[in-house]
Amino acid sequence: MSQSCPISLFKVDAKIARVNAVFITLLLIAFLLTFNRIILYFLFYDFFVRLFLNKRYSLVYHLSKAIKKVLHLKTEMVDGGAKRLATYFGFVFVSLLIIQTWLHLSVFLYLTAAILFTCTTLEVLFNYCVGCKIYYLIKKIYPDF
Repeated sequence: MSQSCPISLFKVDAKIARVNAVFITLLLIAFLLTFNRIILYFLFYDFFVRLFLNKRYSLVYHLSKAIKKVLHLKTEMVDGGAKRLATYFGFVFVSLLIIQTWLHLSVFLYLTAAILFTCTTLEVLFNYCVGCKIYYLIKKIYPDF
């Protein structure tokens, strides 16, 4: 995701974000295999903590940092605003999955899960952040976003 210049003032480690995507993908698969709502509640909590509180309280963030250290992955700093928007998208998708589970909307649940799975898998396998691409597009159209 090498854009020509930073758009926000803060940076995040893309390697940690990518490992986060691995955990989200695995947890999503676990949910789809078991339909255990606790998995979705955990994802909701983790996204909420990372977005609205402090990522220091996120279990997925700490696990991602530990995996990065164990695998000796090099730090790759990228625009934090783009990754934050991608996290908001993840939060919205998990929220929708919870609502769809409560309302027994199976078709919409599978569609929402497929979109989230596609986005996280693209991040994991190809380092392609769909939320980041949307962020850069929005910034071109609305520079003050």
